[in-house]
Amino acid sequence: MGFAENRGPYWRARYKIAPGKYGTVKDPTGATVRFLTRRAAEQAAQDEESRVRAGTWRDPSAGRISFGEYANQWFAEQDLAASSMQGYRYAIEVHLLPEFETSPLADIRRGDVNGWEKREKESYAVNSVTTWRKILHLILADAVEEGLIESNPAAKRRGRGKRAGRSSVRGPEKAIVSPLQGLLLAERAALLSGRDDEFVGCVTKQYTGARWGELVGLETEYVRPEAIRIEWQLYELDSGELLRCPPKDDSYRTVDAPAFLTGLIMDHIRRTRPEPCHCHGKRYVFRGLGTARTHRPGAKLIDVARRAGVSTGTVSNVLNRPERVAEATRQRVEAAASELGFIPNHALSPAAPHWRRNGFATWVFQPAVTGWYPKKAPQEARPVPLLGEPWPGVPVRGRNAAGRADACWVPIRPGLTPHGLRHGHKTDMDGLRTEKALKDERMGHTDSSISAHYSHVTNDMRQNLMQGLTRLWEEALEQRRELCSGSPVAVLDGLLRGLS
Repeated sequence: MGFAENRGPYWRARYKIAPGKYGTVKDPTGATVRFLTRRAAEQAAQDEESRVRAGTWRDPSAGRISFGEYANQWFAEQDLAASSMQGYRYAIEVHLLPEFETSPLADIRRGDVNGWEKREKESYAVNSVTTWRKILHLILADAVEEGLIESNPAAKRRGRGKRAGRSSVRGPEKAIVSPLQGLLLAERAALLSGRDDEFVGCVTKQYTGARWGELVGLETEYVRPEAIRIEWQLYELDSGELLRCPPKDDSYRTVDAPAFLTGLIMDHIRRTRPEPCHCHGKRYVFRGLGTARTHRPGAKLIDVARRAGVSTGTVSNVLNRPERVAEATRQRVEAAASELGFIPNHALSPAAPHWRRNGFATWVFQPAVTGWYPKKAPQEARPVPLLGEPWPGVPVRGRNAAGRADACWVPIRPGLTPHGLRHGHKTDMDGLRTEKALKDERMGHTDSSISAHYSHVTNDMRQNLMQGLTRLWEEALEQRRELCSGSPVAVLDGLLRGLS
């Protein structure tokens, strides 16, 4: 039973915590409360002891641990996917510790959290700040469970403290493309990279809905005549390391693929003959761009071949064994090399083992979508300079590229991102009236509802979808051929000529 203890000029309240262990009533700062009367001390002691018996008692001094110390302990105890751990580390080190590191947990108030959030939104995207607040909420929620603080100051009461109406965190609708736009995008990406890898990669993403990491991490052994097996992904860490790990949310799955797509991928594998990469020892379907390609764009040997209308072997002979080439052909190749600003040493740069998200999105995907290169000091954003023939134009690189160009691209779909191709695949399946169970299976989504538990995928569903996707592809090819019967991209050129 709680009791009052006389300390001379004041009384202090004592209560039983456990057999042989007593506590003293303290204020939120951890200081002993000094009562003026015995009765007041006894009442406070009894109140605390009743909380002990009810299991709701918390040691006031426990909340004096600093946020920084607790956050470091909390992070060390987490065992999550590498992507989640990376996001948590960034949020804690860059955005939470600078504000709350030295503050005792018990001293953090709701107003402190709201004020920090408001200041962060002045400098960062709203969605990012919302994510960082959720991480702060998780940390403090665990502190509540451990008895360090009584309530979570990062918890939000729904609808309190903000105006009604359209949500301020609601972003614009995700941009998607039609089958023809996706085909034109893939063609441009191949022209920008100077090879067919990007064409095959963009088409694969558009017709399977694979996530970026799953596409980069697609190994040759998982490409089958009628399907693609999603078994691994390559996740790019902030350090630049590509981590081979299971797909997001363990969404292992077999994605049915139309015959045109598996044929395209298998032809690509036979043509490129992938070797095991030095970082994982695995053979991957898609290679990255060479290091020099990302930092010093320049025409490649295949660009010269396309411009001159000859094979890459003929260009190689002009460079190394000109006596084996007819004079007229040699002059045509040399003229094409001059127009494109071709540098032989750059053509010999080895391909990187894997795509990099930023390099691909910045220097291949976005220029293909918008027709503009991004701003990069000392250069401002600028249109992709083109030689207009053959259609849809061959990018000009090297010194005075803009001066030698005679055309540029119009935008295909402003706002489109690589992930937008995944959204587009889902939308295409909606348009083909694909059953929800099959859509969830292909996208790697999980539906835990009762109705989903009783839904199953049949062979007829799969066949109908494959027929629908094939029809979309064939219609896009026909529409592309109406624009021009050929293409500077070899693989697409073969497909177009096969329609004749």
